Amino acid sequence: MIERGDLLLTGALTVGEVLVKPLEEKDLTLATAYRSFFSNQAVVTVVPMDTNAAEHYAAIRSDRSISHADAIQLACAANADTDLFITNDTRLESKTVRGIKFVSSLARAPL
Repeated sequence: MIERGDLLLTGALTVGEVLVKPLEEKDLTLATAYRSFFSNQAVVTVVPMDTNAAEHYAAIRSDRSISHADAIQLACAANADTDLFITNDTRLESKTVRGIKFVSSLARAPL
């Protein structure tokens, strides 16, 4: 990805999700390392859940088969006009989301 000049994006929800375990275990060193990783825009850009993403969210959630958390992640990606959204949930591969060119499982992602 780095060699191709790809831009790695993730939703703000991801930051919260990865912080759960270190905070639960009171591992402040690991929590700080995670925060540092996500604040390094040379590596990853964290896409916020703003009002534009909320509009995408509403459209995505009209498909009730998509969970709230998945819809938030997809909405942030759509708001960033993402080329490739990679997921561990193969059920999302069949979804078409305005603002995202391709949705792929990690197993099938062209990495």
